[in-house]
Amino acid sequence: MSVAVRRAAPFDAGAMAALLNAIIAEGGTTALTEPVTGDALRARMRDPEAAWHVAEVAGDVAGFQWIAPHAADPEACEIATFVARGRHGLGIGSALWEATRAEARARGWRVVEAVIRADNDGGCAYYRSRGFEAVGWREGVRLSDGRQVDKVVKRFRL
Repeated sequence: MSVAVRRAAPFDAGAMAALLNAIIAEGGTTALTEPVTGDALRARMRDPEAAWHVAEVAGDVAGFQWIAPHAADPEACEIATFVARGRHGLGIGSALWEATRAEARARGWRVVEAVIRADNDGGCAYYRSRGFEAVGWREGVRLSDGRQVDKVVKRFRL
């Protein structure tokens, strides 16, 4: 299986939304609880300070990752990673991370921060395997549907 990573383009937003909505519908791994639209993702992709990458397998979007400036730390960026259900462990996240890490370095950031649901074992393992270290914990973060979850904060030094 070959994974191709490239910068996300506006035309990818529909496929990215479908991938993300499947993850949201299954529940348990993302703090997002409401479906997203391609238009909403396309609008977020217009932020010139953010960088979005997609991973394709056989021409289909199999995952995506974005980084954007950290709200409270000018030397850091925030990251989010989404891989299609049933496609974990195939190198998609690894390929995305290589592109995203290079982009973060090129933009001069020194730290990449991930905030992950503490009960998302796969997400926690993914970031740990990339060298992210746990630096904080947020208890009882309220989701848009009213439920509360704990989150772990992990950082990678570039």
